[in-house]
Amino acid sequence: MEKAINPTELERKTAHYIRQNALFTKENRLLVALSGGADSVALVHILIRLGYTCEAAHCNFHLRGAESDRDAAFVKQLCQQLGIRLHQTDFDTTGYASAQHLSIEMAARQLRYQWFDKVCKESGCTHVAVAHHRDDSVETLLLNLVRGTGIHGLQGIRPKNGNIVRPLLNADRSEIEHYLDSMKQPYVTDSTNLHDDYTRNKIRLNILPLMEEINPSVKQTIDTTAHHLREAGIIYDQAIAEATGRVFDGEVINIEGLMKELLPHHLLFTICQPYGFNASQVESMYAALNNDKTGQRFVSTTHEIVKDRKRLILHPIRQKENKETYLVNELPCQLCLNEKQSIRFESHEMSADFVIPKTKDKACVDKEKVQLPLTLRKVKRGDRFVPFGMNGKKLVSDYMTDRKFSHFQKEAQWVVTDAHGEIVWIVNERSDNRFRILPQSTHEILVMTWEEKKN
Repeated sequence: MEKAINPTELERKTAHYIRQNALFTKENRLLVALSGGADSVALVHILIRLGYTCEAAHCNFHLRGAESDRDAAFVKQLCQQLGIRLHQTDFDTTGYASAQHLSIEMAARQLRYQWFDKVCKESGCTHVAVAHHRDDSVETLLLNLVRGTGIHGLQGIRPKNGNIVRPLLNADRSEIEHYLDSMKQPYVTDSTNLHDDYTRNKIRLNILPLMEEINPSVKQTIDTTAHHLREAGIIYDQAIAEATGRVFDGEVINIEGLMKELLPHHLLFTICQPYGFNASQVESMYAALNNDKTGQRFVSTTHEIVKDRKRLILHPIRQKENKETYLVNELPCQLCLNEKQSIRFESHEMSADFVIPKTKDKACVDKEKVQLPLTLRKVKRGDRFVPFGMNGKKLVSDYMTDRKFSHFQKEAQWVVTDAHGEIVWIVNERSDNRFRILPQSTHEILVMTWEEKKN
């Protein structure tokens, strides 16, 4: 491979940018995304001349007929001239987009990066070098601005994202084309880039030239602004993380704590948005914080949030249990409810040395007072029991309210009933006083144990 003895200005500039952003080192093997266009052709030349070890990857998306095949043939010839290994693949992009319900642009992106990952693993390449440059970053910022975005959308394209690196972000399109012209290196042109049918092309061909009439250095100005916003974004992310930690534990948002934060509405959106809640839902949620109602529910595709007194409780949407009623016809018996939760039923003779456990996960009752079969089921509306140590009946719903159960805890609560439908045990909570053990008359004990594996 060619070594740079007298590097050009663009090569020196790129070398400095690579070092400045710690993109990669000479020990790394780079997979260059090579489309055949000016940007990627310049990138592969620059990296090779700077002494980096490179392989190339070309995707034929079959979206432009003969033009797509022309690009593939050009890339193959170029790699032969440069003496580097070429990885090539073909995609049915239109079919994939239709099957996955994606835009063509998004489908091509997914296919491309999934394949890059595969090639890296097979070839030992550590980084994927793509040829985005300053103009691309400026266009991305303006595109996000037009569509509506937050601070992260105004930071342009980042130099590094995982193993994806962009060494040319400090160069603009004219510099790249001049570099190729000076070395008489041909490249292919994507004809779709010459039309303003697509939003990005409208920005490139129409809006940016108008902005340059106002400020000839507008691309550099916008790029500098994006750099400042990236730095501000680091401070913003840290502040948001600290505020989130103060009010949200991964399940519960403390309303009182939230309202003490500098921008509670914004913080609420930042917490909820990753769980699928949109701006309109968060707006309604925020309005609900100022009333005394409890039980208000907000649902995304994956999660739900319920206002419970002074808390907002987040919970994944529960897949309905395959079975929500279990029968116990004989003892001993163990019911496995799922991979983590089970309940064990055993009988023991009453003896002088038997110690009744004090933990909630075990309940001991007089077996002779309990008629089989037992039923394990979820709480139903109108369920009543006699709490241990009391005489009168109480609604299970009132008991759970007194215990400050959340909406989700109420929905998930199991009870054990006997053959007459009487509640014997609110599982992992409290047994019924009617089935209590009496040392003088109890001869056999029914022991029920709730078992739950911790993560």
